[in-house]
Amino acid sequence: MDSFTPLTATLGGLLIGLASAVLWLGNGRIAGISGIFGQLLPPAQTVVWRIVFILSLVGATALAALAFPQIGVGGVEPAVLVTPPAAWSLPAPVWLIVAGLLTGFGTKVGNGCTSGHGVCGLARLSLRSLVAVIVFFGVAILTVTVTGIV
Repeated sequence: MDSFTPLTATLGGLLIGLASAVLWLGNGRIAGISGIFGQLLPPAQTVVWRIVFILSLVGATALAALAFPQIGVGGVEPAVLVTPPAAWSLPAPVWLIVAGLLTGFGTKVGNGCTSGHGVCGLARLSLRSLVAVIVFFGVAILTVTVTGIV
């Protein structure tokens, strides 16, 4: 969090909100990434827009990183993955696999992810999304407290 700047955070938030609004108004769909990605395999009937959305998400991120390297996570230094806590003695690939599986399980149990509930659900004044976001933040605070990773 050493390189936080309100300008880039505001710009990023505005772009996320704009993308969510465009998807909602143009396609009638909520920009919940876990739902969009989760319906790719097995393919849903509406697979084309999902592939376009995911590729655009990755492509825009790569393009922004190349065009504006100074606003990245570490400033001008490239971002690196967080290493597992030394006391846990887990290799980094195992740490990432476990984290990914837990994230996937959580989005399935929570019936959505932070983008679906936090951005779109709260904007629609959904009580279910408010509860989900409170749980997400509570678990995040607990995770940081237990692991010591910020």
